[in-house]
Amino acid sequence: MSDPQPASVYDLAHAEEAESLATFAILVDNEPGVLHRLVGLFAARGYNIESLTVAETDRKARTSRVTIVTRGAPQVLAQIEAQLEKMVAARHVQDVSRDPNGLERELALVKVKGTGADRVEALRISEIFRAKVLDTGIDSFIFELTGTSSKIDKFVDLMRPMGLVELSRTGVLSITRGGERL
Repeated sequence: MSDPQPASVYDLAHAEEAESLATFAILVDNEPGVLHRLVGLFAARGYNIESLTVAETDRKARTSRVTIVTRGAPQVLAQIEAQLEKMVAARHVQDVSRDPNGLERELALVKVKGTGADRVEALRISEIFRAKVLDTGIDSFIFELTGTSSKIDKFVDLMRPMGLVELSRTGVLSITRGGERL
């Protein structure tokens, strides 16, 4: 009987780390091509963007704030942050999801079609979630809801059986508490 072959160091099983969401706030120069380069950085490395919001924040300084939500293992998220910091147009990068002072919110418009008991139930649920009724018709509502992505997900899940017709979401916005600036 022969001894089993020693295991190769190349065969070592690496425990996969759990993936988590990360929200990066990036202050960038507001110039043509910056968003293209930013999105290209993610595409070239095979990273998925779960949410993306961009808006000019300071006309005089010509800066925009980009908020990107992505998913990955801790080492992948650290690599994404390092790559973002290397971008020439990036003035500052912050992982808001790891900051205890970080706030994240999203806006959703939710159209629900329903009559009778479903209509009453949709209104009741909207009050619980503090959703604002923007439009109402004989057989439909449009609700506006602001909150965390998970809050919006829960509201949408409850509206599906009530007659969810259409959903529009802004993507995540972020900011940190306190007097400091990004």
